[in-house]
Amino acid sequence: MPDMDTRLLARTIRADALRMVNLAGSSHIGSCLSIADLLAVLYGKILRIDPSNPNWAERDRFILSKGHAAAIYYAVLAERGFFPKAWLENYGQDGAHLGGHVTSHGVPGVELSTGSLGHGLPVGCGMALASKRERRLNRIFVMLSDGELDEGSNWEAILFAPHHQLDNLVVIVDYNKIQSFGSVSEVLNLDSLHDKWQAFGWSVHEVDGHDHIAIVQTLENLPVGTGKPNVVIAHTVKGKGVSFMEDQLEWHYKSPNREQLDLALHELETES
Repeated sequence: MPDMDTRLLARTIRADALRMVNLAGSSHIGSCLSIADLLAVLYGKILRIDPSNPNWAERDRFILSKGHAAAIYYAVLAERGFFPKAWLENYGQDGAHLGGHVTSHGVPGVELSTGSLGHGLPVGCGMALASKRERRLNRIFVMLSDGELDEGSNWEAILFAPHHQLDNLVVIVDYNKIQSFGSVSEVLNLDSLHDKWQAFGWSVHEVDGHDHIAIVQTLENLPVGTGKPNVVIAHTVKGKGVSFMEDQLEWHYKSPNREQLDLALHELETES
């Protein structure tokens, strides 16, 4: 797969997601915008995929466990050619291909339906273990939200992966530090997140989740050793790219009206 201009891809999928959420009158745009740069790098440079053959046996697998950020995930898949961009126009509508939370049924490129938090990593561990036993070279990537780490099922999986030496597994934590009802530190403090993962036996990496060069360098150099799963703690900003949405809890729920959409698109178009 040829490399892409990941910054352009990130800007494009941010605009796509904003339009989709506006048309559907749906929520979670803040959660979408925080992962745009990470998705752009993954789908523009890192993942071994073939959009013309989405079920290719040797493909890397990606699971968006924070399935409420479906709009921007669908956007990057459409931009990469997994399905027609016209599908985005009916996002979240009755009878549409693309549901409000990530669905795999009838959607090429989606490995797992998600949205009930805490399921993506356990399934990803199973995929990674199966690939190991089948001696496949593909890698499994799972993106978690920080609030999702309140779920005990994740910590069972975090114990499981190093025990089985799943060095073909990469977890990316979208650490935007805001969850559904407040800041992560107020709802259930995760600090020190680095130390927790390290204590569980993972190779831990921290990165600015909006710095494309740093994200590429980090992901291209994984795994750093044999036998350890890898976690990338990506420090991000909820609502990144739209000034009036950044670090604002309300955009976990609100849908932009037409005026707000136009302002947001204008910011993206004039971004340096």
